[in-house]
Amino acid sequence: MAKLIAFYSRAGENYFGGSFRNVEVGNTEKVAKIIGDVCGADLFKIEQKTPYSDEYKVCVQEAKADFINKARPELVSLPESIDGYDEIFIGYPIYCGDMPMAVYTFIESFDWSGKTVYPFCTHEGSGFGMSEKNLAGACKGAEVKPGLAVMGSKAEQCKGDVEAWLND
Repeated sequence: MAKLIAFYSRAGENYFGGSFRNVEVGNTEKVAKIIGDVCGADLFKIEQKTPYSDEYKVCVQEAKADFINKARPELVSLPESIDGYDEIFIGYPIYCGDMPMAVYTFIESFDWSGKTVYPFCTHEGSGFGMSEKNLAGACKGAEVKPGLAVMGSKAEQCKGDVEAWLND
């Protein structure tokens, strides 16, 4: 069966090891594309109907408010179905030690029974935080495999890490 990479990623001003830099393609999207190239999966970008600010510090406050309120932001679109996929990669940046709330919106829209899920995240030092555990709880009925955490500032150079992860 086919593989799907569903990912949430944010361009604009991003944090890179102590400084801010504007990027046209978010770090998680860069990793998602590398995974797609290596394993031949379809890509689906999880996008909020009302996106967070391009300004990093404002985005952090918006994401924190959604986290505190356990919000489920409305998405631009969803795949009609995930039934044709038996392996699904779910990627996201770490916000507040967890997945962005829009990823929960995506996950809660589908039945995960019988699926194998591979989480991956980008971060600048926090690793997965509590997101792997929370993803496993949200993807009811799925087998959730160990994930891959990539430093966002090293997203473009992670192909070797992706290959090693996929070969495990």
